[in-house]
Amino acid sequence: MKPKRSAKAKATGAGPKAGGEGKAIARPKKTAHPVPSRADSLRSVVIKALEDMKALEIKVLDVRGLTDVADTMVIASGTSDRHVRSVAQNVVEKTKQAGFRPHGVEGQQDSDWVLIDLHDMIVHVMLPRVREFYGLEKLWDMTATKRAARA
Repeated sequence: MKPKRSAKAKATGAGPKAGGEGKAIARPKKTAHPVPSRADSLRSVVIKALEDMKALEIKVLDVRGLTDVADTMVIASGTSDRHVRSVAQNVVEKTKQAGFRPHGVEGQQDSDWVLIDLHDMIVHVMLPRVREFYGLEKLWDMTATKRAARA
């Protein structure tokens, strides 16, 4: 007659098994979810802060290999100078709360274009006319094919 296992023994794999052997069943190890990198965490905080304030046309550019200043550039628009200022202020507040200290903030007085330097990431919040005039996306957006052609 086979010994019966308790519910706890069944759940933990302990106790006598079918066949009377006391060996535990090998179970696959649970793998932890990968921990997001610091850059990924910063990116998600910035994007969330921009979206919370209803920033328009949020674009994230990978500028690694193009400049040593930053790895990522984020460009977003606001509907008015007051909106640009409040969007930028929200990004600064949320990044500070998340433990990322901005290196500097420029342009808050005029608020046509506010630049936030977050070390490995630069965030530009601009009025649409200023964004169109300077064309930062065209300047910095280097897709893989453009990078290969450049090299």
